Amino acid sequence: MNVIKIKDRQELDKRVPHMPWYVEKFIDYKLPDLSPSSLLEYVRDYETFFNWLMAEGLTEASTMKDIPITVLETLHMDSVDQYKMFLSTYKEKSNSRTTISRKLSSLRSLFHYLSQIAEDENFYPLLKRNVMAKVAIKRTHKAKDTAAKLEGKLLQEEEITEFLHYIADLYPADVSENKQALYAYEKNKIRDLCIVSLILHSGLRVSEVVNMNVDDVDMKKKLLYVFRKGKNDDTFKTPVYFRKDASEDLAAYLAQRETIYKPPKREKALFLAMANGKSEGSRMTKRAIQEMVIKYAKRFGKPYLSVHKLRHSFATDYYVRNDIYKTQEQLGHASPETTQIYAHLTDRTMAEAIDKEKE
Repeated sequence: MNVIKIKDRQELDKRVPHMPWYVEKFIDYKLPDLSPSSLLEYVRDYETFFNWLMAEGLTEASTMKDIPITVLETLHMDSVDQYKMFLSTYKEKSNSRTTISRKLSSLRSLFHYLSQIAEDENFYPLLKRNVMAKVAIKRTHKAKDTAAKLEGKLLQEEEITEFLHYIADLYPADVSENKQALYAYEKNKIRDLCIVSLILHSGLRVSEVVNMNVDDVDMKKKLLYVFRKGKNDDTFKTPVYFRKDASEDLAAYLAQRETIYKPPKREKALFLAMANGKSEGSRMTKRAIQEMVIKYAKRFGKPYLSVHKLRHSFATDYYVRNDIYKTQEQLGHASPETTQIYAHLTDRTMAEAIDKEKE
């Protein structure tokens, strides 16, 4: 059972009834093919758009649910340009180029469905005019550009070992005067080290870490069974190998999981946290894991590190020793184009290595 998808489905079910009827129809159409997490992103993007329409006076409706489809049909290209400007400049809602492209792509998907697929009772398209068909959405996820942004912000070979050593042994000295931080560290040190070690030795995503249960671990085969991103089949878990370097950390955590976190019998989550005032541990959240990594990264002197950059660090190191297709499979990428990031990153790594040899 994918706990993140369950939460996202619950949130989706809460938000969709506040959408116009034609958005509900679109979500129902997409539900068999897309994960609740993806559909929730669609709905959030539509909320931003519909709220903007009302704020700009482009509809007389006072609620999103009441915005008629004719508002979409009569939307001018100038209005679309103004919306793009709003996304990029409005202080409280400013977005990166990637985010803007995604929000526009969400709109284009809705408009395409309403104009090309959905029909009224007379078999005519629900949307007679599709202004979004005129909108060019530039591809922003070029592997080379992503690699350039990541350059200098990942852990190299020796730094992977150093970071793990820092969490295991050196962090206490940096927080020695903070009794609360020291207490939390001593209690969760083995768990925290295990999580970071697993990511750095397998390339797991944070959502995959969160969703793992105790019985998803095969210590003998060095395998983890995870729900992969983009897979809408909740009955199948993908086997992912982890390096033997993580075995000791994982074994140490499993040995003390029940005594430290005292989970109820029904709690099968691999990684647990004990909330304040609680006597039993429960599944760690995505945010808790992200904040934990940032906490150690800042003290380590690399504040830009995140869970996803730990994954990138593993992937870069893994790619040096393997081909692009093995790297793609290990990371769970849908396309080798995404994995091309590491080809560009390792080009730089190899060039630096040659320069070091000359020295």
